[in-house]
Amino acid sequence: MRKRSPALAAVSALAVLAAPAAASAAAQAPAGSSPGATTLSFRGMHLTIPSAWKVRRYGDTVRVITGACADPEYYYADCKGFWLVGPKTLRYWGYTGKTQYIPTLSEPLCPFAGLTPVVFGNKPSSRGLRKAGRGHTARYVTWPDYCEPQGSSGRKVTFTQREWYLPAQRILVADLWGHKGLPGILRNATWG
Repeated sequence: MRKRSPALAAVSALAVLAAPAAASAAAQAPAGSSPGATTLSFRGMHLTIPSAWKVRRYGDTVRVITGACADPEYYYADCKGFWLVGPKTLRYWGYTGKTQYIPTLSEPLCPFAGLTPVVFGNKPSSRGLRKAGRGHTARYVTWPDYCEPQGSSGRKVTFTQREWYLPAQRILVADLWGHKGLPGILRNATWG
């Protein structure tokens, strides 16, 4: 029988003590997700998002704030994020998926600080279908837009608004910031 070194015994003891803590943390995350994730539910659609993102609900509209935001409680604040829009709001704005969704009541802010107003494109740059969870397909459209500084020096900052519209569920996802992970989050949506 070999003797164990005190250092090896200490490492083994720490590994045993750490295992229940890691298992406990993983159990709190949504099924199939990594620690630090949470589930956002909207009209039967469930999205696994980072727990650091802030979710603000306004009637049948949800704003998911993913980054910098001066006032996350203010509906029209210039915050990095995306929108989930339900049928009441879509009906109010007459949204059918044929024109771009504008997520404000007043002149919209450019998603890049200090530049207004936004000039919305009237022609989409691409159209197609995208998976939005098992058995659900969204109409996907991109709209090229740009912002100009006030005083119009002629400098333009371009961006693309992406929209995923699920007509059967009357759900729209609108993203002005081009979040890299959002297509995957939507593709992995669950329903129920």
